[in-house]
Amino acid sequence: MRAIRFHETGGPEVLRVDEIDRPDPEPGQVRVKVVATGLNYIETYHRSGLYPLSLPYIPGSEFAGTVDAIGAGVNGVAVGDRVATAAGLGGYAEYALIPAEKLVHVPAAVDLDLAAAVMLQGMTAHYLVFSTYPLKAGETCLIHAAAGGVGLLLVQLAHRIGARVIATVGSAAKAELARTAGADEVIFYREEPFAPRVRELTAGRGVDVVYDSVGKDTWEGSLDSLRPRGMLVSFGNASGAVPPTSPLVLSAKGSIFLTRPMLWHYIATPEELAWRATDLFTWIAQGELQVRVDRRFPLADAADAHRALEGRETAGKVLIIP
Repeated sequence: MRAIRFHETGGPEVLRVDEIDRPDPEPGQVRVKVVATGLNYIETYHRSGLYPLSLPYIPGSEFAGTVDAIGAGVNGVAVGDRVATAAGLGGYAEYALIPAEKLVHVPAAVDLDLAAAVMLQGMTAHYLVFSTYPLKAGETCLIHAAAGGVGLLLVQLAHRIGARVIATVGSAAKAELARTAGADEVIFYREEPFAPRVRELTAGRGVDVVYDSVGKDTWEGSLDSLRPRGMLVSFGNASGAVPPTSPLVLSAKGSIFLTRPMLWHYIATPEELAWRATDLFTWIAQGELQVRVDRRFPLADAADAHRALEGRETAGKVLIIP
């Protein structure tokens, strides 16, 4: 089969197409013929060496497809089942493996490419607004990178709850996407400091919660955008890691709360995984949640997909198609 691997860390150019054997499912695993793989920013960290891995390595944890082989000890799954995962192994390939406890069945009403597009980013948006800071109707949130893959889903879920959404974006086109998704106010972060504008939009009070996937570039402004006892949810570092911070800063900013969550801690049980995935698939099937696929790259063009993502050229989800 064809697979994208990197044998050394570096820029997108280290991603290359290799011909390798299909992986055999070990006990507790299934093998899937991949229909689509979701591109996620963490894969650029893997490729660059920020998160060290054993090499050579096939990236890709989020994908959907049909089961074609089943390892020993797996129950409740049959060959031909339509499945998806956010915790698979080697998704940049024609065939990949999924630990059986980490897969979900995809209903017939949901296209497999949309399932691949929503597993990681959709469940991230779900846990952020329903668990990390359980957002309530009438509250106000600030969402950075609101036209990105997670951002557009976050805006929709927050709007669905009845919260007021203030979004930051980098262009007029992305502003329109955010507004269509349900943003009440849009700030162009390249044109003005966003924190003073947030204070203006909230009559000086600040927002209840900031959902920040950007990291270093938005760190100070996010802290300055919160109401007393508000929460900064820092769940990504697209612009780089945030600087070391004294806990005293949190008290000085109004006794605010800070958390750095990870998806895996919010889908740690089969019940929680099923809850989040079922909600997302139901809303997609009913037309209540729109998943925007920005573009699809052939497997051989995975390096170009990474370049587009790192260059902030995308708005919505990027898929890699074997």
